[in-house]
This record gives sequence, structure tokens and C-alpha cells, in this order.
Amino acid sequence: MAKQEDSFKNVISHAKEYGYIFASSEIYDGLSAVYDYGQNGAELKKNIKEYWWKSMVQLHQNIVGIDAAILMHPTTWKASGHVDAFNDPLIDNKDSKKRYRADVLVEDYAEKINQKAQKEIEKARKRFGEAFDEEQFIATNPRVQRYKAEEKEILERLAKSLTEENLADVKALIEELGIACPESGSKNWTDVKQFNLMFGTKLGASADSATDLYLRPETAQGIFVNFANVQKTGRMKIPFGIAQIGKAFRNEIVARQFIFRQREFEQMEMQFFVRPGEELSWFEKWKETRQKWHASLGLGDEKYRFHDHEKLAHYANAATDIEFDFPFGFKELEGIHSRTDFDLKAHEEHSGKKLRFYDPEMGENYVPYVIETSIGLDRMFLAVFSASLQEEDLGDGKSRTVLKLPAVLAPTKAAILPLVKKDGLPELAQEIVEELKWDFRVQYDEKDAVGRRYRRQDAAGTPLCITVDHDSLEDKTVTVRYRDTMEQKRVPISELASIIDQEVNFKYWLKKA
Repeated sequence: MAKQEDSFKNVISHAKEYGYIFASSEIYDGLSAVYDYGQNGAELKKNIKEYWWKSMVQLHQNIVGIDAAILMHPTTWKASGHVDAFNDPLIDNKDSKKRYRADVLVEDYAEKINQKAQKEIEKARKRFGEAFDEEQFIATNPRVQRYKAEEKEILERLAKSLTEENLADVKALIEELGIACPESGSKNWTDVKQFNLMFGTKLGASADSATDLYLRPETAQGIFVNFANVQKTGRMKIPFGIAQIGKAFRNEIVARQFIFRQREFEQMEMQFFVRPGEELSWFEKWKETRQKWHASLGLGDEKYRFHDHEKLAHYANAATDIEFDFPFGFKELEGIHSRTDFDLKAHEEHSGKKLRFYDPEMGENYVPYVIETSIGLDRMFLAVFSASLQEEDLGDGKSRTVLKLPAVLAPTKAAILPLVKKDGLPELAQEIVEELKWDFRVQYDEKDAVGRRYRRQDAAGTPLCITVDHDSLEDKTVTVRYRDTMEQKRVPISELASIIDQEVNFKYWLKKA
């Protein structure tokens, strides 16, 4: 646990030092669970959005994108169920006065048990080497089986209690497991209560005539209320999808996990409309598709796992999370849900408008079923950043801190470095900058010795450094240094654009998945 905390603190410190994340309004001591993206963070965030958008919209002829408004008619949230049922089960510790999500306390306890099982598996893997059969070991090892059974029992009981809204049993479970307040160690808990998570606001010239509105708690409903508009204007045929990237707002309890959970956050999501009865096969296809997208970034297959939901939302008939191994453990990164026809039917009922599709092949009108893929942009940012930050041992007592961001996502693609600040080298370096800046975000860097500049660019996440030296004036060649391998090679200036493109091209990255 201490190692996790140290690792996480290092991520936070590095993110601020290199202009990725700042505490919002820091000069006024900040605001809880609100963060600003700095100059490099804004670029990385933009690149993640672009990578997702291109893979989802550009590469699929039957998926289009929209940008729905944050403020929507209040009946939208009545139809979606948010007004009546968008709650979190919260519990207060009487001694520390801290409030927690009750379900998260239990899930974190269950995850600790799972980690014990994983430690046993890893010990066995080291002991048996290549001969290790993980499935057989899990099936036959009594200790692992005991851990797995205990974890399953806890999660199944939690799911049952939440489904039945038996909050008293959720509290009883917390007490039976001996779960203590993470801050104080106290086990003096209040009853579990449901709290609505929506932010309310008003629209109107005066308080007396103002309309009650909500800041949207999710982006999905903007897609559903525009289903008919998109289908008709785009002449879309089932199956088809609508994608969106946008902000959502939730008045929820926020864990102290940097940008992982925020009250204001961005979602990248797609709703895919299919024939009734075909939703579960599409659910499996989208699980596979989204897994490949994550794998394309090369952060490490061991960093991901699927977690099927024990408790399904009232609108779903299948749900799974793609979880990521953050510095504080495995947590949800992306959700994939089979939402059935709940949303469109609910909006039909409340609006009085038909939200159906005439299928000429079937010869009938029906309300489509929906497969949802939804990924938190802020969570994806943290996943990419934390997995990329590495401390490398170079031998001879030397090391380097390197941010091995996937080159396709890196804020700055190349740094142009004149070897010295004289003899015409800065001028030639600036000429290279002027030529490359039309296609790539590049940076001119002349301060300090070149070795120190290399290390600074490594830590900032820049994939390539291009050094201009005295020979460059004569033969029009430069030295290209690769961040990840530290390999250096001499290349003509005329080939730089092509070399950078090979490293950062969207096509190259996504095709390799």
C-alpha cells in the first residue's frame, strides 16, 4: 500500500512539474475534486479525444458523431430515471466525519482479497516457470480457491442488497467485514443512505419564473433524444451508432485519487442501435473492439482486465467494465452495457414522439436495442500518464525519468535542439521548426547542455529529439534521438517529416492492434 501511495504521489508531482495538471484556482487554495489541464495536459487530452473519435467515427461508415447541449429539457431526466433513481449509497464515519460510498468500501475490501489470490498465483508462476498452468493452479490450489470464494460471496451479497435496496444489510456487511474508515481507522458508522447525484440549476430572467434544470449527469441522453433526427437526416440503417464527447456533472463523493474521480468530467461514448434479439452478440463484438483499441496504445496487456457486473442497472441485460491497473489498483476505465430498449421507450412515453425504426428486411417497426461503450476521458488521461511514467536504470549508478507516452498521443512530437547557441545553429534549427510546425506540434529547446535537454524532453514525454550541429550546416543532416530506446541516427533534414509521421501516425498505431 505504501508503495502504491509513493507511486501515485510521484505521478501527481510529475504531472504538475511538466505542465500536465494543475489544481483549479490554486492561488486560492484550489477547489475539491476540480483540476485544470496545463499546456501539455490540454494537448494530451485533445490527442486522446482525437484517437478515440477517429477510431470510432472515421473508421466506421455506420457511426456518426454529434455534440448535444449540456442543458436539456428537465423531462429528459425524468424519462431516463435520473430524477427518481440516480443515487449513491453513502455512509458517514461518526469519528472522522468523512463520507464514503458504501459500495466502494466493500468493493475495495473484496479487491484486497483478490490481490491475495493474485500473489499466490504469481508466486507459483515464478516457482514453476514455463511449465506453469494458471487455470489448473486456480482450480486446484485450496488457498486461491478460498480467496476467490470469499471475494465472490462478498460481491454477490453486496449486489443482492443494492438490487433490493436493502441498505441496512449493506451496513451490516461493512460491520461484519470489520471495514474501518481509511482515514481514522474508526469502525463507528452511520446508517447507509441514498443521495441523489445531480446538480440543479435554473433558467430564466427572474427567480419567480425560472425553470428548474439540471447539469447533465451523463451524455447518453443527448444521443437518445436525437436518435430520430440523426437516423432521418443521415439515412442511417440498423445497425448504426452515434458517438459523442462531452462534459457531465455529478455531485458525488470523490475519492482522493487525483483526476480519477471529479465532479466535472468528460465522457467519450457511443450508443450503437441494433435489432432486438441481436444485442448480446453485438455486446461481445464491442467488448472485443474496445479491448483492441486499448491494446493498440501499447500500455501493457497485463494492465487491463474485464469485470462483469454482479449488479446490473435497471435498464441493462449485460454489463462489463474494462478495468485498468492504476497506481491505486484496478479501477473502472470503460463500461460496456447492453441497455436494451429502455431509453428510447422511456422517451417515447414521456415525449409522445415515436422513436422507432422501420426495418425493410423484417417488414416491421421496432424500438432498437442499444449497446453502449463509455469511457471517462479523465480516467483515460490518468491511465495513459501513469502507465507511461517510468524510472529506468541505465547502469553505472545512473537512471532517468522518462514519460513513455504513446507517440500518437504525445503533446509534443519532436524537440529541435541546436547543439550550441551560436554559429548559425539556432537559425537552422528555427528553419526546421518553421517547416515542421505545419504538420506536427514541435518545440525549440536551446537551454542547457544537450544531454540535459534530452533528459528534460524524456521526462516531458517527447518521442523524438532532433539535434542540429555544425555538420548540419554543411551536409544538411541532423541527429534524431528516439526517446524510448535512446538510439541515435543521422538523417537528412528533408526526411524529418516522414520520420516523425512514421512515429505518430494514427493509421500505424491503430492497425497494429
